[in-house]
Amino acid sequence: MGADPGLFTPASVTWQLHGDPMMWVAGVRALYLQALHPRAVRGVMENSDFRRDAWGRLMRTANFVGTTTYGTTESAERAGARIRKIHSMLTATDPDTGQRYGVDEPELLLWVHCAEIDSYLHVVRRSGFPLTDAQADRYLAEHRTSARLVGLDPATVPGDQEELAAYFDKVRPQLGAGADARAVDDFLLRPPTHPLLIPAREVLWRRVAQLAYAALPPYAHELYGRPAPRAAVVTRRLRATGTLLRCVPARLRWQLPPKHILRAMARLGPDARPAPYKAGR
Repeated sequence: MGADPGLFTPASVTWQLHGDPMMWVAGVRALYLQALHPRAVRGVMENSDFRRDAWGRLMRTANFVGTTTYGTTESAERAGARIRKIHSMLTATDPDTGQRYGVDEPELLLWVHCAEIDSYLHVVRRSGFPLTDAQADRYLAEHRTSARLVGLDPATVPGDQEELAAYFDKVRPQLGAGADARAVDDFLLRPPTHPLLIPAREVLWRRVAQLAYAALPPYAHELYGRPAPRAAVVTRRLRATGTLLRCVPARLRWQLPPKHILRAMARLGPDARPAPYKAGR
């Protein structure tokens, strides 16, 4: 019997796309977008210590994505069960009505999922990762699996670009940049750090945050009230950043924790190595 390839397998678009270094920029874009849903961001503000443990939160998210993408079926299902259990115990206060609600409401889980998956696909693809529309649709369909892991009914989750666009059109009237969203915006631009690391934050991290913000859809810029460069300029910057990061040898990049890709290759063999050209297979 061969080794367990996991929920997505090396034949998936997800396996190839999630190995791209622009996923980090995409993750920050997802945070910006997710914060525009008042009830979703209120759940984060009341139940998370992200302002004191920013790096830890980012690493936990990266670990979940890495586990569900490259881990065994058992480890992915276990990670999903853990997330569902945590969410089932959390509540927050509606910023408009004052009523308590569970953060695992399907409406909120769907928003977080769609904002995240849209960001991964949009940033990586716009930065130069070769993907046809058919492959992009396949990626979205694959992530009905990750939606199931967090507690959603896969049948209710957009499975292609047309459905995803229709979802965002439907939810837009509910979005806004209130105090919580602005707190997230300020935090992403100036996360707390050791005084000796402030220069690095200004030179490196702020550029990542600004690029992620610039890659948001125009309606998000309008809600936040901060302008962004023209779309063509943003695309050039995304492509330049993607080209630069992809010059770093993949084996070196994948040495960073939590090393899910290297463990998957050790489990499945060298043919499991993620690569853009494999997305069309």
